[in-house]
Amino acid sequence: MKIALVHDYLNQYGGAERVLECFMDMFPDAPVYTIISDLDRMPRRFKQANIINSFVQNVPFSKKHYKKMLSLLPHAVESFDLRGYDVILSSSSAFAKGIITNPSQIHICYCHTPMRYVWDLYHQYLAEIHNPIYKNVLPFILHKIRNWDYVNSQRVDYYIANSENVSRRIRKYYNLPSEVIHPPVAFDRFGAPTESGDYFLIVSRLIPYKRIDLVIEAFNRLQLPLVIIGDGYDRSRLQKLAGPTVQLLGYQSDEVISQYYAGCKAFILAGEEDFGITPLEAQANGKPVIAYGKGGALETVAEGTSGVFFREPSADSLIQSLKHFNTLSFDSQIIRQHADQFNETRFKNQISSFIDNAIKQKEQPHV
Repeated sequence: MKIALVHDYLNQYGGAERVLECFMDMFPDAPVYTIISDLDRMPRRFKQANIINSFVQNVPFSKKHYKKMLSLLPHAVESFDLRGYDVILSSSSAFAKGIITNPSQIHICYCHTPMRYVWDLYHQYLAEIHNPIYKNVLPFILHKIRNWDYVNSQRVDYYIANSENVSRRIRKYYNLPSEVIHPPVAFDRFGAPTESGDYFLIVSRLIPYKRIDLVIEAFNRLQLPLVIIGDGYDRSRLQKLAGPTVQLLGYQSDEVISQYYAGCKAFILAGEEDFGITPLEAQANGKPVIAYGKGGALETVAEGTSGVFFREPSADSLIQSLKHFNTLSFDSQIIRQHADQFNETRFKNQISSFIDNAIKQKEQPHV
Protein backbone atom coordinates (compact mmCIF):
# COMPACT_ATOMS: atom_id res chain seq x y z
CA MET A 1 0.00 0.00 0.00
CA LYS A 2 1.40 3.38 -1.01
CA ILE A 3 0.87 5.96 1.74
CA ALA A 4 1.06 9.76 1.65
CA LEU A 5 1.08 12.06 4.67
CA VAL A 6 -0.58 15.50 4.66
CA HIS A 7 -0.03 18.16 7.33
CA ASP A 8 -1.35 21.72 7.59
CA TYR A 9 1.91 23.71 7.92
CA LEU A 10 5.53 23.00 8.78
CA ASN A 11 6.58 26.41 10.07
CA GLN A 12 6.49 25.80 13.83
CA TYR A 13 7.17 22.83 16.06
CA GLY A 14 4.50 21.77 18.50
CA GLY A 15 2.38 18.81 19.53
CA ALA A 16 0.89 18.24 16.07
CA GLU A 17 4.37 18.07 14.57
CA ARG A 18 5.43 15.49 17.16
CA VAL A 19 2.50 13.36 16.01
CA LEU A 20 3.60 13.82 12.41
CA GLU A 21 7.11 12.67 13.38
CA CYS A 22 5.62 9.41 14.63
CA PHE A 23 3.82 8.98 11.30
CA MET A 24 7.13 9.61 9.53
CA ASP A 25 8.76 6.92 11.68
CA MET A 26 6.00 4.47 10.81
CA PHE A 27 6.02 5.26 7.07
CA PRO A 28 9.58 6.38 6.23
CA ASP A 29 8.97 6.28 2.45
CA ALA A 30 5.84 8.41 2.57
CA PRO A 31 6.12 11.99 1.29
CA VAL A 32 4.75 14.80 3.43
CA TYR A 33 2.46 17.25 1.66
CA THR A 34 1.99 20.62 3.37
CA ILE A 35 0.69 24.09 2.51
CA ILE A 36 3.93 25.86 3.48
CA SER A 37 7.15 24.97 5.25
CA ASP A 38 9.86 26.97 6.97
CA LEU A 39 12.37 24.25 7.69
CA ASP A 40 14.81 26.63 9.34
CA ARG A 41 12.35 26.71 12.24
CA MET A 42 11.96 22.93 12.37
CA PRO A 43 14.14 20.14 13.81
CA ARG A 44 16.75 18.56 11.56
CA ARG A 45 14.50 15.54 10.97
CA PHE A 46 12.19 17.56 8.74
CA LYS A 47 15.03 18.96 6.65
CA GLN A 48 15.90 15.41 5.62
CA ALA A 49 12.33 14.41 4.74
CA ASN A 50 10.55 14.45 1.38
CA ILE A 51 8.47 17.61 1.90
CA ILE A 52 6.14 18.70 -0.92
CA ASN A 53 4.80 22.24 -0.56
CA SER A 54 1.75 23.80 -2.19
CA PHE A 55 1.87 26.75 -4.57
CA VAL A 56 1.46 29.08 -1.56
CA GLN A 57 5.12 28.41 -0.73
CA ASN A 58 6.08 30.50 -3.77
CA VAL A 59 3.90 33.48 -2.87
CA PRO A 60 6.10 36.33 -1.56
CA PHE A 61 6.13 36.63 2.25
CA SER A 62 3.90 33.54 2.60
CA LYS A 63 6.03 32.00 5.36
CA LYS A 64 5.33 34.94 7.64
CA HIS A 65 1.92 36.11 6.43
CA TYR A 66 0.16 32.91 5.34
CA LYS A 67 -2.75 33.63 7.74
CA LYS A 68 -3.54 36.73 5.68
CA MET A 69 -4.02 34.42 2.68
CA LEU A 70 -6.87 32.41 4.20
CA SER A 71 -8.97 32.47 1.05
CA LEU A 72 -6.13 30.76 -0.86
CA LEU A 73 -5.54 27.91 1.58
CA PRO A 74 -8.50 25.66 0.63
CA HIS A 75 -7.30 25.81 -2.98
CA ALA A 76 -3.78 24.98 -1.82
CA VAL A 77 -4.69 21.62 -0.29
CA GLU A 78 -7.09 20.78 -3.10
CA SER A 79 -4.24 21.29 -5.57
CA PHE A 80 -2.31 18.27 -4.27
CA ASP A 81 -2.46 15.42 -6.80
CA LEU A 82 -2.61 12.28 -4.63
CA ARG A 83 -3.90 9.84 -7.24
CA GLY A 84 -0.82 7.61 -6.92
CA TYR A 85 -1.53 6.62 -3.30
CA ASP A 86 -3.74 3.98 -1.75
CA VAL A 87 -3.93 5.49 1.74
CA ILE A 88 -3.69 9.15 2.70
CA LEU A 89 -3.13 9.94 6.37
CA SER A 90 -3.77 13.60 7.11
CA SER A 91 -2.74 15.36 10.30
CA SER A 92 -5.08 18.31 10.56
CA SER A 93 -6.29 21.11 12.76
CA ALA A 94 -7.19 23.29 9.78
CA PHE A 95 -6.98 22.60 6.04
CA ALA A 96 -5.08 19.34 5.51
CA LYS A 97 -8.19 17.15 5.67
CA GLY A 98 -9.57 19.04 2.65
CA ILE A 99 -7.54 17.04 0.14
CA ILE A 100 -9.40 15.50 -2.79
CA THR A 101 -9.34 11.70 -3.03
CA ASN A 102 -11.16 9.20 -5.22
CA PRO A 103 -13.44 6.28 -4.22
CA SER A 104 -10.64 3.70 -4.50
CA GLN A 105 -8.50 5.52 -1.92
CA ILE A 106 -8.73 5.60 1.87
CA HIS A 107 -8.44 8.96 3.61
CA ILE A 108 -7.85 8.74 7.37
CA CYS A 109 -7.72 12.05 9.21
CA TYR A 110 -5.95 12.33 12.54
CA CYS A 111 -7.83 15.38 13.76
CA HIS A 112 -6.14 17.59 16.34
CA THR A 113 -9.31 19.71 16.31
CA PRO A 114 -11.86 21.05 13.85
CA MET A 115 -10.72 24.43 12.59
CA ARG A 116 -11.03 26.47 15.77
CA TYR A 117 -11.11 30.00 14.33
CA VAL A 118 -14.21 29.25 12.25
CA TRP A 119 -15.97 27.20 14.93
CA ASP A 120 -15.55 27.45 18.72
CA LEU A 121 -12.98 30.29 18.76
CA TYR A 122 -14.62 32.32 15.98
CA HIS A 123 -15.68 35.31 18.11
CA GLN A 124 -12.45 35.32 20.12
CA TYR A 125 -10.40 35.28 16.91
CA LEU A 126 -12.31 38.27 15.51
CA ALA A 127 -11.89 40.16 18.78
CA GLU A 128 -8.09 39.87 18.45
CA ILE A 129 -8.09 41.61 15.04
CA HIS A 130 -7.35 45.34 15.32
CA ASN A 131 -7.05 46.40 11.67
CA PRO A 132 -10.53 47.87 10.99
CA ILE A 133 -10.58 47.00 7.27
CA TYR A 134 -9.46 43.41 7.84
CA LYS A 135 -11.86 43.09 10.79
CA ASN A 136 -14.83 44.01 8.55
CA VAL A 137 -13.79 41.74 5.67
CA LEU A 138 -12.71 38.73 7.73
CA PRO A 139 -16.19 37.50 8.79
CA PHE A 140 -17.13 37.01 5.12
CA ILE A 141 -13.92 35.07 4.46
CA LEU A 142 -14.38 32.90 7.56
CA HIS A 143 -18.01 32.21 6.65
CA LYS A 144 -16.90 30.80 3.29
CA ILE A 145 -14.14 28.77 4.92
CA ARG A 146 -16.58 27.40 7.51
CA ASN A 147 -18.86 26.18 4.73
CA TRP A 148 -15.89 24.71 2.87
CA ASP A 149 -14.66 23.05 6.07
CA TYR A 150 -17.98 21.34 6.67
CA VAL A 151 -18.28 20.10 3.09
CA ASN A 152 -14.73 18.76 2.95
CA SER A 153 -15.11 17.12 6.38
CA GLN A 154 -17.67 14.79 4.82
CA ARG A 155 -15.09 13.53 2.30
CA VAL A 156 -12.91 11.95 4.99
CA ASP A 157 -13.40 8.18 5.24
CA TYR A 158 -12.31 7.76 8.88
CA TYR A 159 -11.62 10.19 11.71
CA ILE A 160 -9.21 9.66 14.58
CA ALA A 161 -9.62 12.26 17.33
CA ASN A 162 -6.68 13.13 19.56
CA SER A 163 -8.93 13.30 22.65
CA GLU A 164 -12.48 12.82 23.87
CA ASN A 165 -12.61 16.61 23.90
CA VAL A 166 -11.93 16.80 20.15
CA SER A 167 -14.17 13.81 19.42
CA ARG A 168 -17.09 15.79 20.84
CA ARG A 169 -16.23 18.71 18.55
CA ILE A 170 -16.11 16.43 15.50
CA ARG A 171 -19.58 15.15 16.40
CA LYS A 172 -20.85 18.70 17.05
CA TYR A 173 -19.50 20.45 13.94
CA TYR A 174 -19.29 17.62 11.39
CA ASN A 175 -21.94 15.21 12.78
CA LEU A 176 -19.48 12.35 12.31
CA PRO A 177 -18.06 9.61 14.56
CA SER A 178 -14.40 9.31 15.47
CA GLU A 179 -12.15 6.95 17.37
CA VAL A 180 -9.95 8.46 20.09
CA ILE A 181 -6.23 7.70 19.99
CA HIS A 182 -4.31 9.99 22.33
CA PRO A 183 -1.09 11.56 20.97
CA PRO A 184 2.26 10.16 22.07
CA VAL A 185 4.72 11.52 24.59
CA ALA A 186 8.36 10.84 23.68
CA PHE A 187 8.93 9.04 26.95
CA ASP A 188 12.43 7.87 26.06
CA ARG A 189 13.64 11.48 25.78
CA PHE A 190 13.41 11.84 29.52
CA GLY A 191 15.43 10.18 32.25
CA ALA A 192 14.64 9.26 35.83
CA PRO A 193 13.10 12.06 37.96
CA THR A 194 15.59 14.51 39.44
CA GLU A 195 15.50 16.96 42.32
CA SER A 196 13.11 19.85 41.68
CA GLY A 197 14.28 23.45 41.52
CA ASP A 198 12.36 26.50 42.65
CA TYR A 199 11.00 27.72 39.28
CA PHE A 200 7.74 26.94 37.49
CA LEU A 201 7.76 26.19 33.76
CA ILE A 202 5.71 26.86 30.63
CA VAL A 203 6.59 25.32 27.24
CA SER A 204 4.23 26.68 24.63
CA ARG A 205 3.66 28.58 21.43
CA LEU A 206 3.18 32.22 22.42
CA ILE A 207 -0.29 32.94 21.07
CA PRO A 208 -3.24 34.57 22.90
CA TYR A 209 -5.51 31.56 23.48
CA LYS A 210 -2.74 29.84 25.47
CA ARG A 211 -3.48 32.46 28.20
CA ILE A 212 0.14 32.90 29.23
CA ASP A 213 -0.72 36.49 30.10
CA LEU A 214 -2.78 35.38 33.10
CA VAL A 215 0.12 33.21 34.32
CA ILE A 216 2.50 36.17 34.07
CA GLU A 217 0.04 38.31 36.02
CA ALA A 218 -0.21 35.69 38.78
CA PHE A 219 3.55 35.26 39.05
CA ASN A 220 4.15 39.01 39.01
CA ARG A 221 1.81 39.34 41.95
CA LEU A 222 3.34 36.42 43.88
CA GLN A 223 6.92 37.30 42.90
CA LEU A 224 7.60 33.64 42.08
CA PRO A 225 10.12 32.47 39.45
CA LEU A 226 8.61 31.48 36.11
CA VAL A 227 10.43 30.28 32.98
CA ILE A 228 8.62 30.46 29.62
CA ILE A 229 10.03 28.55 26.63
CA GLY A 230 8.60 29.01 23.15
CA ASP A 231 7.97 31.61 20.49
CA GLY A 232 5.05 33.15 18.66
CA TYR A 233 3.48 36.40 17.53
CA ASP A 234 2.34 37.24 21.08
CA ARG A 235 5.89 37.28 22.45
CA SER A 236 6.47 41.04 22.40
CA ARG A 237 3.24 41.71 24.31
CA LEU A 238 4.07 39.04 26.90
CA GLN A 239 7.60 40.40 27.29
CA LYS A 240 6.17 43.78 28.22
CA LEU A 241 3.92 42.17 30.83
CA ALA A 242 6.71 40.12 32.43
CA GLY A 243 8.02 41.25 35.81
CA PRO A 244 11.51 40.63 37.23
CA THR A 245 10.79 37.01 38.23
CA VAL A 246 9.56 35.98 34.77
CA GLN A 247 11.98 34.86 32.03
CA LEU A 248 10.99 34.40 28.37
CA LEU A 249 13.68 32.26 26.72
CA GLY A 250 12.19 31.97 23.22
CA TYR A 251 12.71 28.87 21.11
CA GLN A 252 14.96 26.21 22.65
CA SER A 253 16.17 22.80 21.49
CA ASP A 254 14.70 19.56 22.82
CA GLU A 255 17.86 19.03 24.85
CA VAL A 256 17.53 22.38 26.61
CA ILE A 257 13.79 21.90 27.15
CA SER A 258 14.45 18.50 28.73
CA GLN A 259 16.85 20.13 31.19
CA TYR A 260 14.23 22.70 32.19
CA TYR A 261 11.59 20.00 32.59
CA ALA A 262 13.95 18.06 34.83
CA GLY A 263 14.66 21.03 37.08
CA CYS A 264 11.26 22.67 37.42
CA LYS A 265 9.06 22.61 40.50
CA ALA A 266 5.88 22.22 38.43
CA PHE A 267 4.54 22.80 34.93
CA ILE A 268 1.82 25.40 34.22
CA LEU A 269 -0.89 24.98 31.56
CA ALA A 270 -3.26 27.95 31.42
CA GLY A 271 -5.13 27.56 28.13
CA GLU A 272 -7.90 25.16 27.15
CA GLU A 273 -6.01 22.65 25.05
CA ASP A 274 -7.37 20.22 22.47
CA PHE A 275 -5.17 17.61 24.14
CA GLY A 276 -1.79 19.00 25.19
CA ILE A 277 1.44 17.02 24.97
CA THR A 278 3.66 19.36 27.01
CA PRO A 279 1.93 18.56 30.33
CA LEU A 280 2.62 14.90 29.63
CA GLU A 281 6.27 15.66 28.89
CA ALA A 282 6.51 17.32 32.29
CA GLN A 283 4.87 14.29 33.90
CA ALA A 284 7.27 11.99 32.05
CA ASN A 285 9.95 13.84 34.03
CA GLY A 286 8.05 13.13 37.24
CA LYS A 287 6.92 16.77 37.58
CA PRO A 288 3.38 17.74 38.63
CA VAL A 289 1.15 19.98 36.50
CA ILE A 290 -1.00 22.95 37.49
CA ALA A 291 -3.59 23.16 34.71
CA TYR A 292 -6.75 24.98 33.73
CA GLY A 293 -9.46 22.41 34.37
CA LYS A 294 -11.01 22.24 30.92
CA GLY A 295 -10.27 20.52 27.62
CA GLY A 296 -7.54 17.96 27.12
CA ALA A 297 -5.93 18.48 30.53
CA LEU A 298 -8.84 16.58 32.08
CA GLU A 299 -7.65 13.52 30.11
CA THR A 300 -3.93 13.81 30.91
CA VAL A 301 -3.66 15.15 34.47
CA ALA A 302 -4.82 13.02 37.42
CA GLU A 303 -5.92 15.52 40.06
CA GLY A 304 -4.14 14.99 43.35
CA THR A 305 -1.87 12.33 41.81
CA SER A 306 -0.05 14.12 39.00
CA GLY A 307 -1.25 17.69 39.44
CA VAL A 308 -4.00 20.12 40.38
CA PHE A 309 -6.53 22.20 38.45
CA PHE A 310 -7.65 25.80 38.62
CA ARG A 311 -11.25 26.28 37.55
CA GLU A 312 -11.50 29.83 36.20
CA PRO A 313 -9.35 31.40 33.44
CA SER A 314 -8.05 34.15 35.73
CA ALA A 315 -4.92 35.08 37.66
CA ASP A 316 -6.90 34.96 40.92
CA SER A 317 -7.97 31.37 40.30
CA LEU A 318 -4.41 30.34 39.40
CA ILE A 319 -3.04 32.01 42.54
CA GLN A 320 -5.45 30.02 44.70
CA SER A 321 -4.39 26.84 42.95
CA LEU A 322 -0.70 27.65 43.46
CA LYS A 323 -1.32 28.15 47.18
CA HIS A 324 -3.15 24.81 47.32
CA PHE A 325 -0.35 23.15 45.35
CA ASN A 326 2.19 24.23 47.96
CA THR A 327 0.30 22.28 50.64
CA LEU A 328 0.54 19.00 48.69
CA SER A 329 3.26 16.44 48.07
CA PHE A 330 3.66 14.36 44.91
CA ASP A 331 5.46 11.09 44.15
CA SER A 332 7.60 11.60 41.04
CA GLN A 333 7.64 7.87 40.20
CA ILE A 334 3.84 7.66 40.29
CA ILE A 335 3.60 10.76 38.08
CA ARG A 336 6.01 9.19 35.60
CA GLN A 337 4.03 5.94 35.58
CA HIS A 338 0.89 7.92 34.82
CA ALA A 339 2.58 9.51 31.78
CA ASP A 340 3.86 6.16 30.53
CA GLN A 341 0.39 5.09 29.40
CA PHE A 342 0.72 7.72 26.63
CA ASN A 343 4.04 6.40 25.24
CA GLU A 344 4.98 6.29 21.54
CA THR A 345 4.88 2.50 21.22
CA ARG A 346 1.25 2.45 22.34
CA PHE A 347 0.41 5.22 19.88
CA LYS A 348 2.09 3.56 16.89
CA ASN A 349 0.44 0.21 17.62
CA GLN A 350 -3.00 1.80 17.83
CA ILE A 351 -2.51 3.78 14.61
CA SER A 352 -1.26 0.67 12.76
CA SER A 353 -4.25 -1.36 13.93
CA PHE A 354 -6.63 1.41 12.89
CA ILE A 355 -5.15 1.61 9.38
CA ASP A 356 -5.15 -2.19 8.99
CA ASN A 357 -8.83 -2.35 9.98
CA ALA A 358 -9.69 0.47 7.58
CA ILE A 359 -7.99 -1.37 4.71
CA LYS A 360 -9.83 -4.60 5.57
CA GLN A 361 -13.16 -2.81 5.60
CA LYS A 362 -12.37 -1.24 2.22
CA GLU A 363 -11.56 -4.66 0.75
CA GLN A 364 -14.79 -6.25 1.92
CA PRO A 365 -17.39 -6.58 -0.85
CA HIS A 366 -20.45 -4.38 -0.41
CA VAL A 367 -23.80 -6.07 -0.75
